[in-house]
Amino acid sequence: MQIAPAPTPWAFPAHATWDPDDDLVALGADLEPGTLVTAYGLGLFPMPVTLDGEEQVGWFSPVERGMLPLDGLRVSRSLRRSMRDFEIRVDSAFDDVVAECGSPERPDGWITGDFRSAYGRLHRLGWAHSVEAWRDGRLVGGLYGVSIGGLFAGESMFHRERDASKVALVALVDLLRDEHADERVLDVQWQTPHLATLGVVSRPRGEYLEQLGRSLRLPLPPAFRMDG
Repeated sequence: MQIAPAPTPWAFPAHATWDPDDDLVALGADLEPGTLVTAYGLGLFPMPVTLDGEEQVGWFSPVERGMLPLDGLRVSRSLRRSMRDFEIRVDSAFDDVVAECGSPERPDGWITGDFRSAYGRLHRLGWAHSVEAWRDGRLVGGLYGVSIGGLFAGESMFHRERDASKVALVALVDLLRDEHADERVLDVQWQTPHLATLGVVSRPRGEYLEQLGRSLRLPLPPAFRMDG
């Protein structure tokens, strides 16, 4: 159902060697599909890092990992009302969602052209997906991430209208709720005050890695299977 990428030539550090006090685990490698799939399966995700004036790929595994339990999502009454105003689509405008998430208008943006291209390649192989909020035929919010077995690793979200990104998140949780929901992992990298209001919790790295290992053995959610 997912097209297997070419194996990565890179070897990531073993879990036992990771600094227990540092979110940054490794530097270097590339953003090829095989490298990304391997990294996410190990509990890592990439972000650009600038050292001594040179930009490199940094591979992160937060010491305290942000996770959203599927039964812990908090949907306010006003958000529930807002949900009626949007149409939800999956994978109908993946590249546009990533471009919006990487818009130069956003403060502290980190999604460079290389990252946009990398996740586009991953999407075309069936490993990266977008959940989108539309209104009146316009893309007004959404999120994207990587889906491997029972893991959905959320990368970024955006909104052009109030509540649009939250509506996409609620839709994602609904898509992940099936007979395996108790074992699925919805990873959001770091807990922020905003995400905490939606039910995101912080879990120690070791606990996250244990849950990740179990989740990878699960089937993909139906919404993210290329055969429908």
